[in-house]
Amino acid sequence: MTSRWPPAWWDGALAGEILQRSGEHLLLVGSAIGLALAISLPLGLWISRRPRWAGPVLALASTVQTVPSLAIFGLLLTVPLLGGIGTTPAIVALTLYALLPLLRGLVTGLAQVPPGLKQAGSALGLSDRQVLLRVELPLALPTLMAGLRVATVIGVGVATIAAAIGAGGLGVFIFRGIATVNNGLILAGALPAAAIALLADGGLGWLERRLARRPSGTNAPGRQRVLRLAWGLAGLALGAVLALKLLPPAGGGTVRIGSKSFTEQLILGELLAQQIEATTPLTVRRDFGLGGTGLIHAAVRSGRIDGYVEYTGTAWTTLLDQPPPPPETPDPAERVFEQTRRLYAERFGLTVFPSLGFENSFAILVRRAEARRLGIATISEVAPHTPGWRAGFGYEFLNRPDGFAGLARRYGLRFARPPEAMDLGLTYRALAEGRVDLIAGDTTNGLIPALDLQQLRDDRHYFPPYDAVPVFHTATLQRRPELVPVIQGLTGRISAATMQRLNAQVDLDGLDVAEVVRRWRLQEAGAEGAS
Repeated sequence: MTSRWPPAWWDGALAGEILQRSGEHLLLVGSAIGLALAISLPLGLWISRRPRWAGPVLALASTVQTVPSLAIFGLLLTVPLLGGIGTTPAIVALTLYALLPLLRGLVTGLAQVPPGLKQAGSALGLSDRQVLLRVELPLALPTLMAGLRVATVIGVGVATIAAAIGAGGLGVFIFRGIATVNNGLILAGALPAAAIALLADGGLGWLERRLARRPSGTNAPGRQRVLRLAWGLAGLALGAVLALKLLPPAGGGTVRIGSKSFTEQLILGELLAQQIEATTPLTVRRDFGLGGTGLIHAAVRSGRIDGYVEYTGTAWTTLLDQPPPPPETPDPAERVFEQTRRLYAERFGLTVFPSLGFENSFAILVRRAEARRLGIATISEVAPHTPGWRAGFGYEFLNRPDGFAGLARRYGLRFARPPEAMDLGLTYRALAEGRVDLIAGDTTNGLIPALDLQQLRDDRHYFPPYDAVPVFHTATLQRRPELVPVIQGLTGRISAATMQRLNAQVDLDGLDVAEVVRRWRLQEAGAEGAS
């Protein structure tokens, strides 16, 4: 049996995107390391002259290291001066993580300089500044370089998490691969990141050894040149951060399309992008995998992205904080859509377009064999069995108003232990493999029939309608009115069965998202031509 090359997940455009994301990754890490040097060098010199401050400052830097990196990224999203999402909070988080190795390396190196050498320098008539530059810093440089190597390697690894807040980098592939359960995409992000870390560590190690081999008469000037280079890099990093903050995020002819982090959202984001590219002269920037509902909503409100696809029930309950319509409401889907469109325009300055043609509601799932054995078909019928069952839910479902807490109250669900929280894309396989007994998936997910799962009927009408609707910043549509007919042209074009099939092509067949969308658009074009 011969292996196929390239594999199914590989696309010709992927190589170009890997280079692009690698460049973003390098910019994030380089900017953060430069800023960390700009902060740690003067701060380290200051506390080395004031020993009573060294302990508290290093303890504070150590505390930052103990906070999980994802938590740091999340906390920085709430700081208004940092712009919410994107590269700025990511660079700040990476800078905070780089401070401890650099500070500790500099302070430790300066503390190890023999006092006799400093006294000898003073006896030769050198000023305190000259003693620092010609004696102390050159001797402390090896320890500082070791700290720089550690900070750089940590920065390359932590920078992959920056994709979760829309900062780009190689983490985009990793999050996309987790969402689609695609090991190829995970490797497309992990292997280049590992290569960057190894090359950076090797390059800095080579520089450190080269400086150590210099003859004593030229060693200090060479090390001073390295210090000047470090300050230069810090200045360049500061300039890069200012440019990222002050310059517009995209050109005048660019439209930024976003998506959440699961398969269907990636497909719908790519559908919007390809449709715009095919019918207008505009360039599309894809900011996919922007985490959950709150994050992507903040992105479109702030103008960080121009549009994405939302679900009316999610918008109604989670973002507008409205109660689900009562079961007796006539045509609840139309009512929720109209009210959502009105409130989005009034509160957020966003335009909600009509549905793409399908609804993707929450699907309470069990294994089909288990449902047959117990004779259950509704959520009410499963309630008596839950005390001996294990549940697994996505992070968002556990916390949203129309999520687990309300569902458990409506149906009286009581599990033996708290539900396990995991990535939404992993819950299906966890259920199929018997690690959990009940999950909340998506009704259009292609894994449901493939893994022989059974959807339980929402017989008490807990969930509101979840029609898939494009949401765009109104100011963008005013600047680019040609977008309106393009988006409206997708109204009613995708059925729930079609969406499930497209999801399955990604999740089961391992096809690239862009390829799946291209095939569907070609089929649609052929069908229209035949008619």
